[in-house]
Amino acid sequence: MRRQTRLVAAMQLALILPAALFITAALVGAGDVQHNPARIAQEIVIWYSERMWTLWLLLLTLPFAALLAGCATLLRSWNHKVQLPPAARQSLARVFPAPLATLFVAAMTLTSAGILATFVLHMLAN
Repeated sequence: MRRQTRLVAAMQLALILPAALFITAALVGAGDVQHNPARIAQEIVIWYSERMWTLWLLLLTLPFAALLAGCATLLRSWNHKVQLPPAARQSLARVFPAPLATLFVAAMTLTSAGILATFVLHMLAN
């Protein structure tokens, strides 16, 4: 069970990376173009905007898949009430309320929801 949660967490990270790269490039590219990082960021934004499939696949479909996978994993782990060994539960209970992989899945699920909301609202505004 824990192995599957780690796999979903890694998959979510891979699915969110293209959209996160675009958002980061858009924010960095808004700065002074004479600096090298801003120029590279603008090149990334131009690459995304020249290809229509990037909007649908990389910015909407992949984060949506990460959102669905995260929700399914969190519901499954919530229903099964995954338990840590007693020694680990006592030492980690003060630091983390859930296993670390589950927290990472929850964070990636919230991140993908935020990315989707940003792009959908931006598309509706235009």
